Amino acid sequence: MCGIVGLYLKNRDLEPSLGKLFAPMLLAMTDRGPDSAGFAIYGDEVGDNQIKVTLQHPDAAFDWNTVAAGLGSKLGSEPDWLQNANAAVFKLTCDEPTARAAFAALAPGAVIMSVGRSIEILKGVGLPEDIVERFGLAKMQGSHIIGHTRMATESAVSMAGSHPFSTGMDLCLVHNGSLSNHNWLRTRLKHQGVSFETDNDSEVAAGFLTWRLREGDSLEQALHAGLRELDGFYTFAVGTRNGFAVIRDPIACKPAVLAETDDYVAIASEYQALVTLPGIEDAKVWEPEPARVYLWERQDRLGVAA
Repeated sequence: MCGIVGLYLKNRDLEPSLGKLFAPMLLAMTDRGPDSAGFAIYGDEVGDNQIKVTLQHPDAAFDWNTVAAGLGSKLGSEPDWLQNANAAVFKLTCDEPTARAAFAALAPGAVIMSVGRSIEILKGVGLPEDIVERFGLAKMQGSHIIGHTRMATESAVSMAGSHPFSTGMDLCLVHNGSLSNHNWLRTRLKHQGVSFETDNDSEVAAGFLTWRLREGDSLEQALHAGLRELDGFYTFAVGTRNGFAVIRDPIACKPAVLAETDDYVAIASEYQALVTLPGIEDAKVWEPEPARVYLWERQDRLGVAA
């Protein structure tokens, strides 16, 4: 079944409260996804010549200090980094291939969750309440966030199989639904240089968007291309460094509701996940139309909402 929630702040004064506003939304989706949960949060930008890499390790006692020391030796400077439960976020002055090679050597058991200038993905097995507490979501700050609660019906319950999925710089996707042609598309996308970590169909959808963006599409164009190429039923929420988008397939059998005020835009699988937001009683609330792209973006990370 699964649950999707997302919050995009148009009012920058609310950014210190992003996690506090979002945590109840994720918790409200527990009934739709009790086995695992996760979120992608955007904020704490790094500089133009840097990247931010978020990793998780299945061993909660894993020694990230040794990894950080090794990175200092490999890259020539000590990284800025922090640990959060079984995850670590590293800010590095190098390119993505160099970072991936370094982590493969220093932390072969760790999984790279996301790479970009803004994104951090944190997810895991357990009730949404467990994930909220594990990573201290309510204390987090940022400009926008997308989350997911999963009820696994076709695969094992695992950290790797939980959402969000990221297949490109600052790109993430959460999905409620199912794709019928994901195996064929995965093979096709591998030939285009897109790599995958799991067999999850949602990761294929994220990979498809990554490929179209690499080919020069805007996010809106990539999502329209997905309407032609992704066979199945779905509601997607997609995050980028500059904002987020929502789209449903042409049949639109998977639920979704949008709400917008002067301060924010929110997406949820059910309205009850929105009721704790400030000013929701005066918000414009509607069900997104089938096969229509809804997109909110900042002109740049320090600019105003478009």
